[in-house]
Amino acid sequence: MATATSPNYHSSILIVGAGTWGCSTALHLARRGHKDITVLDAYDLPSPISAGNDINKIVEQGSFNSNPDDDSAFVSQQLLHLASQGWTSDPVFMPYYHDTGYIICAHTPEGLEQLIKREMLDQQADIEWLDTPEAFRAAMPKGVLTGDFPGWKGGFKRTGAGWVFARGALNAAFIEAERLGVKFITGTEGNVTKLIAEGGDIIGVLTADGTTHLAETTILAAGAQASALLDMKDQLRPTAWTLAHIKMTAEECELYTNLPVLFNIESGFFMEPDAENHELKICDEHPGYCNWVTTPSGTKSSVPFAKHQVPLEAETRVRDFLRDTMPQLSERPFSFARICWCADTPDRNFLIDRHPEFKSLVLAVGGSGHGFMHITSVGGYVADVLEGKLDVRLKKAFRWRPETAIGRDWSDVQGRRGGPNRVMDFQEVKEWTKIEER
Repeated sequence: MATATSPNYHSSILIVGAGTWGCSTALHLARRGHKDITVLDAYDLPSPISAGNDINKIVEQGSFNSNPDDDSAFVSQQLLHLASQGWTSDPVFMPYYHDTGYIICAHTPEGLEQLIKREMLDQQADIEWLDTPEAFRAAMPKGVLTGDFPGWKGGFKRTGAGWVFARGALNAAFIEAERLGVKFITGTEGNVTKLIAEGGDIIGVLTADGTTHLAETTILAAGAQASALLDMKDQLRPTAWTLAHIKMTAEECELYTNLPVLFNIESGFFMEPDAENHELKICDEHPGYCNWVTTPSGTKSSVPFAKHQVPLEAETRVRDFLRDTMPQLSERPFSFARICWCADTPDRNFLIDRHPEFKSLVLAVGGSGHGFMHITSVGGYVADVLEGKLDVRLKKAFRWRPETAIGRDWSDVQGRRGGPNRVMDFQEVKEWTKIEER
């Protein structure tokens, strides 16, 4: 373990960002007894731009780091263990986890080879192999899966995986943190526009209403927006994905209850309709979109933006996925769509560390496409950094590491597949959907 220091539970802490990681951090710090915690966000809770403000997310098994060394294996297993422990035993999060099972598959030889290697499907006794249309259709109630599943093959894990009601879990973390004394400031008063540097350190933040907020520790948990507040030395690439909803009837929702997640790593995924709005969420799988602009200094930067529409090419991919799996739904109009931002590190490990120059600044960024699953536990890692007791192997994996971003290949797909099998650019998108916004 790293050398621990005795925490001052009355020292002031500012958390910039009230999304998945900001709320998790606030909750964990409050549970440990920290008394002076303020969370700032430009939006009311749950934040409409947070990737966690969604109807559902996959809770999946597997390693996100392909390096074979022991430290890497420890990090992957520790992340998986603590996240799973939270979903199955933490009363704040337990109500939102649905252990319905998980079908993960591919439909090209290259995709299948990658899938088997990543998920170790050939080494797990609890994985049932699916390789015919009939086998896929039989995995769910009759009438749900009616497609031909052309070339689809994969594994079915009936327990120990599934989905979570993401918005409910995010909101529960916020409510419990607030109950424990955390102060949340949102809207213009919580919109952080600048980190305040003084004497070689960060002493607080400035918000859009002109207010200065000072604290002994500032935690930057601003997700894809973090680079707008701090020079991240190219360690973050804001990357977006696309999703759409379709309305379901009450009868369809009943049929689609307690379904396993179906995830094709080359075309998309879906899980059962949400209970609030009776909508089925479908995501088209691809390596992501960036929004590349040239800054005044001449550097290249991916700049996040909010939009409740998706490119028409994403709509086409969603409908292609539905034709392969549920053709009875493939022409149904979208009731909702959005782009959803995350921030990729070069190696897809999290970035949770004290800044090397600004010792009072703690970074909690770099979800890299798998951050929400860890809402139950990621705040604990941030608290460990603040208290100086993060396990040395996690500290190495999560460290500030600009050396890994020197000459960074911004087009790196980072092991992701789907669509054109390349990172796309919103600047090249010509047409978007025209769904009536809520």
